[in-house]
Amino acid sequence: MGEHGTREDLLLEIGCEEIPARFIPPALADLKESAAAALKALRLEHGEILTAGTPRRLAICVRDLSSEQPDLVREVTGPARSVAYGPDGSLTRAGSGFARSVGVAPEELSVKSLPKGEYVSAMKREEGRPAEEILREELPRWITALRFPKSMRWGEGDLRFARPIHWILALCGGKTVEFEVAGIRSGDRSRGHRFLSPGSYAVEGWKDYLEKSAGAFVIADVEERRGMIREQIEEAARAEGGEVSLDEELLDTVTNLVEYPVAVCGSFDEEFLALPDEVLITSMKSHQKYFTVRDGEGSLMARFIAVSNMRCEDMALIREGNERVLRARLADADFFFREDGRKSLAELVPELEKVVYQEKIGTYREKVDRVEGLARYLAKKVFPLGEDDVARAARLGRADLVTLMVGEFPELQGIMGREYAARSGEKPQVATAVYEQYLPRFSGDDLPGSELGAILSVADRADTIAGIFGIGEAPTGSEDPYGLRRHTLAVINILTERDFPVDLTLLLEQAVGGLRGKTQVPVETLLRDILEFFRGRLENLYSGAGFPPDIVRAVLAAGFGRPAEVRRKIGALEDFRREEDFLPLAMTFKRAVNIVPDDFHGGVDPSLFREEEEKALHEAVRGLEEEMAELIHGGDYREALRRMASVRPALDAFFDKVLVMAEEEDLKANRLALVKSLASLFAGLADFRQISA
Repeated sequence: MGEHGTREDLLLEIGCEEIPARFIPPALADLKESAAAALKALRLEHGEILTAGTPRRLAICVRDLSSEQPDLVREVTGPARSVAYGPDGSLTRAGSGFARSVGVAPEELSVKSLPKGEYVSAMKREEGRPAEEILREELPRWITALRFPKSMRWGEGDLRFARPIHWILALCGGKTVEFEVAGIRSGDRSRGHRFLSPGSYAVEGWKDYLEKSAGAFVIADVEERRGMIREQIEEAARAEGGEVSLDEELLDTVTNLVEYPVAVCGSFDEEFLALPDEVLITSMKSHQKYFTVRDGEGSLMARFIAVSNMRCEDMALIREGNERVLRARLADADFFFREDGRKSLAELVPELEKVVYQEKIGTYREKVDRVEGLARYLAKKVFPLGEDDVARAARLGRADLVTLMVGEFPELQGIMGREYAARSGEKPQVATAVYEQYLPRFSGDDLPGSELGAILSVADRADTIAGIFGIGEAPTGSEDPYGLRRHTLAVINILTERDFPVDLTLLLEQAVGGLRGKTQVPVETLLRDILEFFRGRLENLYSGAGFPPDIVRAVLAAGFGRPAEVRRKIGALEDFRREEDFLPLAMTFKRAVNIVPDDFHGGVDPSLFREEEEKALHEAVRGLEEEMAELIHGGDYREALRRMASVRPALDAFFDKVLVMAEEEDLKANRLALVKSLASLFAGLADFRQISA
């Protein structure tokens, strides 16, 4: 028993035609989130919320749902006292009307003092409704509120859903919750596997639903189905003397392609093993959703594992059908590979003139030329000996776009470039860089492993960022069709990991310069906007990694030209924050920076000093100037902060004894110049105005 009536399980199943696999996980997550939010708003207490789903059904179970709402008592404010009561203290028409609207007797009204004056108030009681009554209204909303990447209408109805709905199962406490959606009335029956058990069956609750579904060849629980597939494909591979290449992304896809998984191991001609591994794997994964098998030494075997949605007496029929389809796919791949090999990668470069990169920016051939120039610029700064090699890699880097193989399997771009470069006799480091220019491809992916690959990846992305910003297509809100956030983070992460001595501003100036005549945004505005975008990515990156936001902002405000230095400065400042000197030092330096106008210019003239504290501060600053410059240039930011702390006594004494904003203009200017000379010591380290007290 719950606090408000009995507790009962709610079960809702939406039965459909086959829903695309990629639609199912987000739909179940949305259904669960919507249910939790709705039940909270409806004041219906409940226990765990569970989901299940297959290509033909989306289901949710709310455990221990309260059978009724608790009564709601809330205070309602009415008219002002002077309006609700007459001079004789009796209720006016407005006062009586308020009491009636709230449903209370006149004597239950009270007077409440608010900032605006005295007002009449009352406690309004709303009686809780039965859950079954609420659910009849609410469950249709859960169904119609679901959104999919693509949806459709069917028949004469207006409802849009992933696929046509064929049945709805809705039970609360074992009783049907009656409603109608898209002409389908809810009931207490589910349906089995389309071919193995096409009939319907009555369901009493969640446990009964899972058990009867399994008996009808439907494994409704997603995790149970995934576990079955994993176990079956691993066993099938062992039976062949190998080990399955367990691709988790593929496993997720296959899990949502079947209702009753049956693993089938097939084979293909060993002559296809001459194809690059990536070609074989992609051919099997992309089109057929097959798992590959490796032997004890890690080499691909001429075997594959398919997961069928059917069980039949002679599974050889299913195996042979899959083998026929794969044989045709691999024959195509073999043909593409041989045809592509008729030309060297270098011979394909001119064909990039026919491939549009972006209609406002030009062709891929033009992009290759720009990237080659940027790559040379970077190489001269970080790896002069590799300049010619990285330029060669840049020249060849996009040539695989015009190959038959990449035309069929776009995900092999870069991979085939590396393969074809090696087969064309290019240097190994050049072939590797052709592939590594695409790294990282997604969050958490590997960064380029070679110096040349890192240079080329940064050059290519810098050109992309500058070009897209240059045509006015910068990301807005959640819209980022060109993936510029990902490209920007990739540049930051590569420059940080490699610690390249490259200034972002100069790099981006080069990138913008290479687009001369193609950009539609003024150069000054363009560069400013791109740098601000980088600053935002850096702030999100380090604040999201757990660093204090004020420290992140303080370091970025002092400059972020070299991302590797930004990371070290943030770490040093966070470490120093734990020391007792930090906060007093930060506040003192904040005071020093705030007192100097932004547009102030002027030098220190020691002959104008009148107080000993001026002289002492000037000597302290001069004594630190060279040392601080060396420490910051050498990256010893922690020691630089400690040395800055040594100036604090002189600065405190200066502020205590010296009137900076003196009436005499020459004295005031000289003292402001003295404070500014101090502020300049740490200008390249952090802006202490950003530090919170």
